[in-house]
Amino acid sequence: MSERDCYSFWGDLTEEHWNSPIAEGKWTLKDVITHMMLWDKFFYEEGIEKIKENQPLTVRHLNFNEFNAKAIEYSKLHPKKTILEQFVEYRMKIIYDISGLDEMEYTKEYIDGDKKNFSIRKYLRGFIPHDKHHKKQIERFIKSIA
Repeated sequence: MSERDCYSFWGDLTEEHWNSPIAEGKWTLKDVITHMMLWDKFFYEEGIEKIKENQPLTVRHLNFNEFNAKAIEYSKLHPKKTILEQFVEYRMKIIYDISGLDEMEYTKEYIDGDKKNFSIRKYLRGFIPHDKHHKKQIERFIKSIA
């Protein structure tokens, strides 16, 4: 299922499903999508976009718990439609910009906002398992409500 197909599918879910925990003791579907979208936004704006525009990176290592708590608050303050639109927007920007990089840009070690090495390849090595983890959670949830 493509990101755009996901947008259409998720957009068709009821508010009850959208605001239900994906499993006992877990976040709601809206929280999970917001969490993913805000991490995409952060890495895109602070890293990938900077590389594309040949600017210094501002991506930093953050406190995950604080970031995730802010994501939950964000999900409470914004409607489903906005969150889904932002999710698709940032995911497509990441895909488009990374696919436009040449091999040197993809593997190059850039200096991030913490003065540590950052590369697109290393970012993806962490990003893909994180994404798969949430995708599996969402798939289990969708099967449980079908």
